[in-house]
Amino acid sequence: MGDDLFNQTGNASPLHSEPTAEERPARPAPLAARMRPRSLEEYAGQSHILGPGMLLRRAIEADRIQSLIFYGPPGVGKTSLAQIIAAQTRNRFERLSGVESNVSDMRRVLSSAVHRLQNTGQPTLLFIDEIHRFNKTQQDVLLPDVESGVIRLVGATTHNPFFFVNSPLVSRSQIFELRPLTEAEVLALFARALTDVDRGLGYLRTEVGPEALEHLARASDGDARKALNALELAVLTTPPDPTGIIRVSLSIAEQSVQKKAIVYDGDGDAHYDTISAFIKSMRGSDPDAALYWLAKMIHAGEDPRFITRRIVICAAEDVGLADPMALVLANAAHQAAEFIGWPEARIPIAEATIYIASAHKSNTSITSIDAALEDVKKGRTLPVPAALRDGHYAGAERLGHGKGYQYSHDAPGHFAPQDFLGAERRYYEPTEQGTEKKIKERVDRWRALASEARKRERA
Repeated sequence: MGDDLFNQTGNASPLHSEPTAEERPARPAPLAARMRPRSLEEYAGQSHILGPGMLLRRAIEADRIQSLIFYGPPGVGKTSLAQIIAAQTRNRFERLSGVESNVSDMRRVLSSAVHRLQNTGQPTLLFIDEIHRFNKTQQDVLLPDVESGVIRLVGATTHNPFFFVNSPLVSRSQIFELRPLTEAEVLALFARALTDVDRGLGYLRTEVGPEALEHLARASDGDARKALNALELAVLTTPPDPTGIIRVSLSIAEQSVQKKAIVYDGDGDAHYDTISAFIKSMRGSDPDAALYWLAKMIHAGEDPRFITRRIVICAAEDVGLADPMALVLANAAHQAAEFIGWPEARIPIAEATIYIASAHKSNTSITSIDAALEDVKKGRTLPVPAALRDGHYAGAERLGHGKGYQYSHDAPGHFAPQDFLGAERRYYEPTEQGTEKKIKERVDRWRALASEARKRERA
């Protein structure tokens, strides 16, 4: 395409203001369906599994496909790849839907597969769209025929199969993750669609500006179906100019895909992956990245309380005593978000996000308590020293409870060295980050005084 407009002016026919009926045949199927790839050569994207020499490509070319599960976001080619595999490996293609199909549908297809294999020797590739929607019983129905090789199962899902597909089925299948298409790959699809006369838009005389194509490619978020259908909408809703050419500008493209549909599921991978990226960006002191992941969750309609709970945890776990105000601000953002809701909640949440991402970091809060918990769980339980036991009841003095305890506020500096544990233990190791550097100075001084006091007691 270069820097010029993408031109598709068809054959050497005279210009006219409106294509004829022959030039504009009825095409009921949307462009994305018509442009489905028919071979691996036409297939766009997924070079990490289908590139030359890659495992899946070698298996397809050698007809050594067994059971597969493809997972990834919508519009990345899961169904198309299953159809290509069936055609290239000479399998009978059968399709079921995790939404619509029931056990009787499954048994009918499986029975036909058995007879077909026995009578003709042709294997069956059973494609199950949204396989994660099958319940455990339905998934278990597949196991014997997958195990025996009667069918070659190809499951497609937008959810992580390790969480949403039965373990026995996962263990019998190879798992491949399909990724969103890059902008360059989407632009290549546009080029093919605009020049294909039989299946695409090549029967029309079009000029699509590079800015328009780039906007559609970018706004589709790697979803080929969304991208192609948006392109078709832009072309078919734009009247030809007096010379008979349909000219699609950036403004038309923007109207054709007004808002990106963020790839985000409320209980699946995108949900947890995004919050994970958000937390790790704050922990990694990158406020810009943290704000991007926050914006994605806000745009997708995430529950603000889900976000602020994680911010509170991050403030305590990753900032901790290096900046104690982080926890205060995080908790304030949580309360404010509950009180005001979207869209205004984005402001205090963003404030807390920026503060935590840019604060000094220390994880001693979690490492210290986890070390103590591990000691309690695995070590010998320590008795409470006699001096620290409750001495406010009748008879406590006779038992020696509370004897020898020193009231800290009566001592110089409000610190009286004494044994509070009855054993040598060190759980808290303060860092020199931010506020914790001052804490470290105090704790080190107190520990030194306590050590000297123990030495005197032993002497």
